[in-house]
Amino acid sequence: MATLVFDKAGNLYGVTNSGGAFNYGTVFEVSRNAGGGWTEKTLHNFNDNGKDGYNAYGSLIFDASGNLYGTSYSGGVNDLGTVYELIPRAGGTWGEKVLYNFAGTSGSGAYPFGNLVFDSKGNLYGTTNKGGTGTNCIGSGPACGVVYELTRGSDGVWGERVLYSFGASATDGAYPNGGLVFDATGNLYGVALGGGLHGAGIVLELTPGAGGRWTEKDLHDFNPAALDGNGPYAGLVFDKVGNLYGTTIDGGDYDDGAVYELTPAGNGNWTEAVIFSFNSSVGFGGKNPLYGALILDAAGNVYGTTSAGGPEPGLLGTVFELTSGSGGVWTQTVLVNFDGSNGAAPQAGVVFDGRGNLYGTTFESGFYGMGEVFELAP
Repeated sequence: MATLVFDKAGNLYGVTNSGGAFNYGTVFEVSRNAGGGWTEKTLHNFNDNGKDGYNAYGSLIFDASGNLYGTSYSGGVNDLGTVYELIPRAGGTWGEKVLYNFAGTSGSGAYPFGNLVFDSKGNLYGTTNKGGTGTNCIGSGPACGVVYELTRGSDGVWGERVLYSFGASATDGAYPNGGLVFDATGNLYGVALGGGLHGAGIVLELTPGAGGRWTEKDLHDFNPAALDGNGPYAGLVFDKVGNLYGTTIDGGDYDDGAVYELTPAGNGNWTEAVIFSFNSSVGFGGKNPLYGALILDAAGNVYGTTSAGGPEPGLLGTVFELTSGSGGVWTQTVLVNFDGSNGAAPQAGVVFDGRGNLYGTTFESGFYGMGEVFELAP
């Protein structure tokens, strides 16, 4: 369910939320063989032992020293999720260290889902699906989620600071699933799956201020009644000129999901537009993009996955490209339709290598029926 990441040598790293020695998921590496083909290696087996995390959904990130960082949705001492680090050791092994255990209190999040991001000082930022001080929350569990910062102390211990708690008002967002992204001036941008004026989620900005305080601004409230998107699961990506792009699982013209663009409109305001509506009933169209953030190539074309859709009767997902044409009209090209024999139901996004090939994962199918890592070559 998490997008892959490359190291400097061209090896791929990712996570699974099940399987492994204890059936609670793994961190894995896939390396290209000298004679062709690829070899997979398990770097860590998650374990529900009251200490380690499990159910890892967020993508991994590297620090400058080559250590890996990620989140687990469950596990840790409170069984509310963790932030962990994997450190390479001599002989090709890796050691895992739990950096933080979420507590689900007013000063701590619970159930982290999306990926982490570093700032220039080495602090970590992310979101949790629950926790914090929010009071206008639907369903059970601790509050509506938070945006958090983790800072390493002089003793090497990481501490959490909640930058924003969702659900402070009836019109606020709730339950963020996607990760965060920085702009060039240090503002953070993300999405909340629920809440907002129409209950269909929001796009938000967090701005740092004096005294370490952060201010949240609702940039857009999704409105499916106006053929807008509905339910942003994935995080955002910037293009070269500062526009933001993302996906929603539902909504759009056909309620099969949408790709949207937010454009700065001056005075801190943004304008949102659906640039493509998925339609699985026509041709090989996909539907329901899930957890993978979009990526852009050097020409500004947009790439992503849908977890369903494609040729009837399979409806097993696609990898797609969107290209902007005259008049601002975007055209979709389906790069692959998954039919079970070549994988099924991709839930994560895709990533480029230096030669323009795309890599990703499928949630199901493949030779053993447990998902696969795939490459798409132009």
